[in-house]
Amino acid sequence: MTKLLPIIAFGLMGLMTHAQDMPKDTITQLDEIVLIQNAIPKKATGITTSSKIDGQTFERFNPTDIPSAINQISGVYLLSGAINTNRITVRGIGARTPYGTNKLHMYFNGIPVTNGTGASTIEAFDFENLGAIEIIKGPKGTAYGANLGGAFLLDTKASVEDRTQLINSFSVGSYNMLKDNLTFSHSEDGFNLSLSYNHLETDGYRQNSQFVRDGFLLNTQLRTGQNSSLSILMNYIDYTAHIPSSINQTDFDEDPTRAASNWLAAQGYEANKYILTGLSHTYRFSEHLQNTTSIFYTYLDHYEPRPFDILNEYTNGFGIRSSFAGEWEKAQFTFGGELYKDEYQWGTFENLYQENDGNGSLQGDALSDNMEFRRQFNLFGTFTYTITENLTTQFGLNLNKTFYDFRDLFDQGDGNASAERDFDAILLPNLGIDYQLENGKIYANISRGFSNPSLEETLTPEGIINPDIAQETGVNYELGSEWLFFQKRFSANLTLYRMNVENLLVAERVGEDQYIGRNAGKTRHQGVELDLQYRGKLSQTLILTPYLSYTLNDHSFVDFVDGDNDYSGNPLTGVPKHLISSGLDLQHTSGLQLNLTHQFVDEIPLKDANSAYSDSFNVFNSKLGYQTSISQHIHLGLNAGINNVFDENYAQSVLINAVGFGGAEPRYFYPGNGRNYYGSMGLKYQF
Repeated sequence: MTKLLPIIAFGLMGLMTHAQDMPKDTITQLDEIVLIQNAIPKKATGITTSSKIDGQTFERFNPTDIPSAINQISGVYLLSGAINTNRITVRGIGARTPYGTNKLHMYFNGIPVTNGTGASTIEAFDFENLGAIEIIKGPKGTAYGANLGGAFLLDTKASVEDRTQLINSFSVGSYNMLKDNLTFSHSEDGFNLSLSYNHLETDGYRQNSQFVRDGFLLNTQLRTGQNSSLSILMNYIDYTAHIPSSINQTDFDEDPTRAASNWLAAQGYEANKYILTGLSHTYRFSEHLQNTTSIFYTYLDHYEPRPFDILNEYTNGFGIRSSFAGEWEKAQFTFGGELYKDEYQWGTFENLYQENDGNGSLQGDALSDNMEFRRQFNLFGTFTYTITENLTTQFGLNLNKTFYDFRDLFDQGDGNASAERDFDAILLPNLGIDYQLENGKIYANISRGFSNPSLEETLTPEGIINPDIAQETGVNYELGSEWLFFQKRFSANLTLYRMNVENLLVAERVGEDQYIGRNAGKTRHQGVELDLQYRGKLSQTLILTPYLSYTLNDHSFVDFVDGDNDYSGNPLTGVPKHLISSGLDLQHTSGLQLNLTHQFVDEIPLKDANSAYSDSFNVFNSKLGYQTSISQHIHLGLNAGINNVFDENYAQSVLINAVGFGGAEPRYFYPGNGRNYYGSMGLKYQF
């Protein structure tokens, strides 16, 4: 704990700075300060509490660094192995997933973008196109899936009302990084249009980590009548990402830029084409009732040469979501439903890279050919009632039904492994209470959540449906408070929670890329989350904003027996006990802005036996920006930054329970980038 004290002091410095009480001067004085995150309306319905990342937070970081922005939120930790390899954990949920993000539900402009087995890919969206991310921690978001990990609600930047703009942001940086984002937006009475093109390329910090991405985003809203509006959303991403994979302790210590030797020899990579299209209609029946209905389609074409085989897969997804929201006297209510189904087809092939004269992967004979049909249905409703002027209660209910149909198109006769897996319908209640005080509020919540098994967990290594796998379920208990002091300049949010999870899903590794899922017992997730921020005037022209987010993760196995090994009582694998994000923003009326940010991550248990840990680390970033108006129509922004200022060698992601095959060391670590630099120039033309 002693090593945490100077870090906490750094984050807290300046929190006691008092604003100077001076007469208002409209020319030289700054406007009245209001905490941004409390001024932005949130989508979470009723009294459900959530955290929000806004544009101000995004602007503190490199335009390719979405993990650092998300890690500003207490209780949330995004482990990033590469731009295309991200695993989001919320209160420890999702930490045992080998690769990628699951056990939470993700939405983009209100449209579900989580696939049929619960996997979400935040890397499918350009950081610079996002205006805000709202995070519901835990299963209390009844209208958003009631998953154990909660929900992520991603929103695009809003068009400026009654303005036409052309905006270009161009960035360069270390590792031959080049990024450009070009956006045209138009807004007039009843019509909004935004069209963006983005390009990113980089050689990466490590061997075999080149990355190239192009994307288009179209977002429109049209008022179709006095009480109705129509929205169209299209997002297209095409990227190729080479994969350095994880490395062992020796390579991590000697040279973290190394790639895993077999991935380097195979020149392993993944190529993805991703399309999301959605059509949403909103109709207001009266002042007290409205409906929003969305229909959507997703497509993913994924090709991935790996040392052990080559994966070729396609996913076609379809869905509809309809939600009603209304008021009746002292009550508010929402109800609706969400249906998602996808068709997932995948096959594997031999990788003959060892016979390809050092030219990387070479596709050989087919090894498998499979198809899976997946359906998930959610019904939801919430009822919020104001008992007194200060006291509000909310009851919510979610009903989930999940179905998998697996088709083996490769093997015939007795070897055919086709099968169905129909999970029982699960009922997920949610009860909350909120009491408003003069300077804030206190709230409590009890909610039940679930997680579906991933694709790997539904199948055995032989490709047969695992008949014994069950959904994870858990009950979340939460007590929190939110406070505003000093004329809303200082905010303090404190949350205590405990979640008991049963039927813990474990992906047991039985080969280099072979896992079998099983339910291995129970875990207890409990912790403390603290968020502090103060915005104060140092002078007539200068604003200082220090902030700090602290997370205590006290997660452990309650009942976990693996063969002859009893891990009950051990800290949960893959979760750091302490997390701190802190920083300082300094803004001047001239347009200058300085951002200093810091992240501390405690050591992480790498094995269920707790026999190996990653090292704790501190990473510091800095960014200097300047904004000015060249003319009435042209605005200029310049930024320069340094990431990992002190060149820390740290693991930005880890692979838990890694196994060293053939006597090799286990490969636990995905190194973070060394010290690196970037610069950006933005031009905005307003017609």
